[in-house]
Amino acid sequence: MTLFVALLIVYSIGLIVLGSWVGRAVRQSTDFFVAGRTLGPGLLVATFLAANIGAGSTVGATGYAYSDGLAAWWWNGSAGLGSLVLAFWIGPRVWREAKTLGFLTVGDFLEYHFGRDVRGLAAAIIWMGSFFILCGQLRGAAEVIHKVAGLPLAIGALLATLATTTYFVMGGLKSAAVVNRIQLFVILVGFVIAAPLAQHSASLAGASAGDTSFWRGANVGWPTLFLLGPAFFLSPGLIQKAYGAKDERSLTMGVAINGVALLFFAVLPVMLGLAARALHPGLERAEMALPTVLADDVTPFVGAIALAAVLSAEISSADAVLFMLATSGARDFYKGFFRPNATDGDVLRVARLVAIGGSIVGYVLTFALDSVVDALTMFYSIMIVTLFAPIMGGLFLPKAGRWSALASMLVGVMTLVTIHIATGGAGFGWATPAFLGLIASGLTYLMLAVF
Repeated sequence: MTLFVALLIVYSIGLIVLGSWVGRAVRQSTDFFVAGRTLGPGLLVATFLAANIGAGSTVGATGYAYSDGLAAWWWNGSAGLGSLVLAFWIGPRVWREAKTLGFLTVGDFLEYHFGRDVRGLAAAIIWMGSFFILCGQLRGAAEVIHKVAGLPLAIGALLATLATTTYFVMGGLKSAAVVNRIQLFVILVGFVIAAPLAQHSASLAGASAGDTSFWRGANVGWPTLFLLGPAFFLSPGLIQKAYGAKDERSLTMGVAINGVALLFFAVLPVMLGLAARALHPGLERAEMALPTVLADDVTPFVGAIALAAVLSAEISSADAVLFMLATSGARDFYKGFFRPNATDGDVLRVARLVAIGGSIVGYVLTFALDSVVDALTMFYSIMIVTLFAPIMGGLFLPKAGRWSALASMLVGVMTLVTIHIATGGAGFGWATPAFLGLIASGLTYLMLAVF
């Protein structure tokens, strides 16, 4: 345990030093927001995949495999399928507009097509949702640190917050893209080694995970595609990362490789969750399956690498959320509404301050939410029903106008909240509250656009 804590500290300091070194050259908001639009396929793969493999993809997906079996594949598999939509359909279109018109945030896109009201409403709703996903990443990191080092969850979350905030504030997307390369390497190595070893331990013990279904479990299955698929081609953080591509070919290649990698990565948490289910059938909380099996059922060296991989996953996804909060806060709120004549230096300074403030709020929320998956599900639900109609409409049916966009956003969120409350979050069969909210939002936009 002491050795792992020492390695954790050294690793975190290394990330901070690397991010600070890259960030020393960041002097303009375009560098901070979109890395100067210089990202090639390699850096795009790293920053997308590192952002997409986070608390939900590791701690959450393994927990689902523990409780639902093979159906847990759909948690990461849906993300991969959504990423392919971004790579080949949505991404190139928004990149061309961003390059031509100088967009730095999704808010810029929304204001161009629908006006300031839509930009402000979308930014406000996204902000509220982003805090949930940030606290989910920090909570996941804290769970790992607590399991292997015995530190209280509050201390673990604080360490993760400090590491993430420090290197991100220095250089924004530019620092994150470079640091994500290191994090991604650790993530992939850790999981590729640990998953088969955990399965081997289960087979040696003669333990069985029991019968499981690939298509549908109690909590996840193919309907998860309706929740997570759109989230991975509508996420403001991912679209803004796409803005950073140096050209359209780099964007398509980088995001597509990320999507395919997610489809294959989806198998690894399932293997770990099934091993934990066989070896530790009495866990009090399913989300403890991943840290438990890594701490108890593989060699200490492999367990340390894999746990460092989990921690890297949480931190890399947390910096993606800070990226969303900082850029939206500085560009959409500060310059968009409060100080339209703000200088580039002012915007950059506010972005860094918002990142610090956002990390503090995210840390505080880790005390309010008990479940990583609950936090992420809430964020994804709010995001897709808010952004689906205005982003798709702006790209493919832009003449509908601002009232169509505003009405679709409000109807979508109200439908989501109403059905969630009425059904206790269960929805109606496979039709989840988020899916029904998305349908209501899309139909509202289409009706107002046509009539």
